[in-house]
Amino acid sequence: MAEVIGVRFKEVGKIYYFDPKNNKLKAGDKVIVETARGLECGEVAMANKQIPDEELAHPLKPLIRVATEKDLNHVEENRLKERDARKVCEQKIAAHGLKMKLVNVEYTFDNSKIIFYFTADGRVDFRALVKDLASVFRTRIELRQIGVRDEAKMLGGLGICGRPFCCNGFMGEFQPVSIKMAKEQGLSLSPVKISGTCGRLMCCLKYEQEAYTDLLRHTPKVGAIVNTPEGRGLVVENNLIARTLKVKLDSAPEDVAPKTFTVRQCKLVRDGYIKVNKKELEQLGNLE
Repeated sequence: MAEVIGVRFKEVGKIYYFDPKNNKLKAGDKVIVETARGLECGEVAMANKQIPDEELAHPLKPLIRVATEKDLNHVEENRLKERDARKVCEQKIAAHGLKMKLVNVEYTFDNSKIIFYFTADGRVDFRALVKDLASVFRTRIELRQIGVRDEAKMLGGLGICGRPFCCNGFMGEFQPVSIKMAKEQGLSLSPVKISGTCGRLMCCLKYEQEAYTDLLRHTPKVGAIVNTPEGRGLVVENNLIARTLKVKLDSAPEDVAPKTFTVRQCKLVRDGYIKVNKKELEQLGNLE
């Protein structure tokens, strides 16, 4: 077993493990730790905890110190520098005529590097921009291209539900979301209804997927052949939550509406299947 603390470097970001070096810390404490980017100031998101050694992918880096008032003042100074750096970078992007959108700027705690996050439709040749920025700031410059999901997480906003973005509010990491999830949950495949403000599939499709997957194991799918109290028929619609099926009976005339039965009343003969067809993938593939 190893004693660790969990440190987060962004308000809603991934939690990384560090060796507390016999310090007893609580959630909310500010600490200085060494990362791949150099010294960083982070916030303790998980107090001292024992975890199995096999859960550690690599040796733990140690806590350098609990952040002092001087450290916290330095962090605030960096925030002010980031605003100025953003203005300069935007001017340089315009001067170079680059088709890119600056999203965020970050100074590392020790000022050894400035990271500029941007979005663009394709690859951008920013070598001249990097040289220009390096001559202004006299430090290492990194330009990092990010996707639209990361942009939404950084900037925040309100979703179509009226609540703050999940990614900006509490999600540490993005979960994979697919068009098949929307189909299995019986949602309309209209891009307007299943995509978030970022233009990708809504993250909340993942929240109830386990429940729907479990319900689908015990509920005949659309296209299934079932035996009902009134004879054999084809399932044309199912309500997973209400546990009901609409069945087009083989014995019924074409113009007769499907009849509704509960799942308990029906016996499965041959199940249907849920599949995203080629046409749907062409129309909605860019949402994933």
